[in-house]
Amino acid sequence: MNDLKKSTPSTKLYLEIVEKLREMIESDGLVSGDKIPSERELSERLHVGRSSIREALRALELLGLIETRRGEGTFIRDYQDHNLIQLLGTFFLQDPKVKLDLAETKEYLETNCIQIVISSATEQELQHFLNWATEQAFSDDEFFTKLVALNSNYLMARIWTIVNSYARAANQVSEAIEYDSYIRFVHLMIERNTNQAISHYLKNIRKISNDE
Repeated sequence: MNDLKKSTPSTKLYLEIVEKLREMIESDGLVSGDKIPSERELSERLHVGRSSIREALRALELLGLIETRRGEGTFIRDYQDHNLIQLLGTFFLQDPKVKLDLAETKEYLETNCIQIVISSATEQELQHFLNWATEQAFSDDEFFTKLVALNSNYLMARIWTIVNSYARAANQVSEAIEYDSYIRFVHLMIERNTNQAISHYLKNIRKISNDE
């Protein structure tokens, strides 16, 4: 019981430091690949001891959210690059029901992204997407990564990226099917035919019947 009481202030301080670091990164406009201040500067700016800063940075590095380059400093990493998603996936993706929910969630997000892209993407963006699709081989994962990037809802794109990462961890990444099916799908998007595009996506790409 005494140990629990002793650990509480330390845990609270650690969380406060992490939150302060997040706020500092946001206020400084730092993004993936940018260098963060040194331990000394962070200690001065956040008014926290260097040992506490060091512990917080070490924890963030273990999670893969930052990386230290010898002789260069500490840099922000893209959350997509670290192994936390795969690590978490090994635990909760063991449940068959979770795997079914994952596939359903991914398809729901993709359907909504398709609607948003059709309604908001420019003719130039859609034509560029078509050119990309017709000029090279691609996997289903690469195709939908490109499509989701055209979606104007940034949060939905980030959520899809995370869900797709879990799908990879669960070996649920779809194989690319008939090349012409993807090209036809893009043409339907260019024609702004939302109903037919989604129907084509469900029946011919995801192989799901959307009939009632």
